[in-house]
Amino acid sequence: MIDLRSDTVTKPTVAMRRAMMEAEVGDDVYGEDPTVNLLEQRAAEATGKEAALFVPSGTMGNSIAVKLHTEHGQEVICDARSHVLNYELGMMAWFSGCVARAIAAEDGILTWEQIRREIRPLGPHWAPTGLVEIENTHNMAGGTVYPLRTIREICDGSHERGLKVHMDGARVFNAAAAMGVPVREIVAPVDTVMFCLSKALGAPVGSMLAGPAKAIARGRLYRKRLGGGMRQAGVLAAAGLIALEETPKVLADDHCNAKFVAEGLSRISGIGVDPAKVVTNIVIFDVSGTGLVSAEISARLKQRSVLMNGINERQMRAVTHYDVDRAACEQALEAIACCVQER
Repeated sequence: MIDLRSDTVTKPTVAMRRAMMEAEVGDDVYGEDPTVNLLEQRAAEATGKEAALFVPSGTMGNSIAVKLHTEHGQEVICDARSHVLNYELGMMAWFSGCVARAIAAEDGILTWEQIRREIRPLGPHWAPTGLVEIENTHNMAGGTVYPLRTIREICDGSHERGLKVHMDGARVFNAAAAMGVPVREIVAPVDTVMFCLSKALGAPVGSMLAGPAKAIARGRLYRKRLGGGMRQAGVLAAAGLIALEETPKVLADDHCNAKFVAEGLSRISGIGVDPAKVVTNIVIFDVSGTGLVSAEISARLKQRSVLMNGINERQMRAVTHYDVDRAACEQALEAIACCVQER
């Protein structure tokens, strides 16, 4: 099967499997797992933050970050299509007691002017703003990347008003590869950042939350409350170390393959996509012109050994990763063309 549903479907590399087998372990809840400790140190170095925390998932990392920066009854400013709002089972409300102040941003990229207009002070009628959240790269906007200047403007303006900024950087290493700058430069202005080891970087499990040492120490307690005390987690952290050190070097290949897919899709009658907007490893395209809904195309593709999901009835998403090479992308395009022509 050619699996373009997500970059979460990657299989551990041979180097990852070997590292997992040979990992030195201890009880991480006691802080005694040397491999987890090393991964957290490396993640802190990569992001330029004081400390980092290994968590089982990006959802847990984002949930802990929101909790760290807010109080019950506050609002979190975020994009209307953001992951924290739409794909994390309402954890913003369930765990932190906050509601979202969603802003519809072009290409998923918020501006300071948009945020500034929505900031609410403490008052008798509304929930005050507690946190600003940005997503980089932006998943449902097609892997779009925040300009450095925009990040700085958002953080400077928010900090002047006493607000923290959290970055959902699940694919921030893709942003770094696309921009040609280190991750630490991208995330320098934000207060906390979460990035996934198990998406484009290819580890089987895990994400990292990085920020100030005191905040991360509190975050460790929230992780335990959420059931994230993983004991001998070095077997997982070992794969994360390989992913963190090796995979960023090849992310540009995924980006080239995504651009190739987008350009191929643009030549198929009835499919709408702008290849110029594809800058990382996510391609979102419109199939409404084919006369088919996305679920029908997904079912037909599966019969041709291609896996790809719909976002809604008219849009689909293809995500490239290291388990799908250029030849597989070519086969996927041929399969899509055949599915559309059958109509």
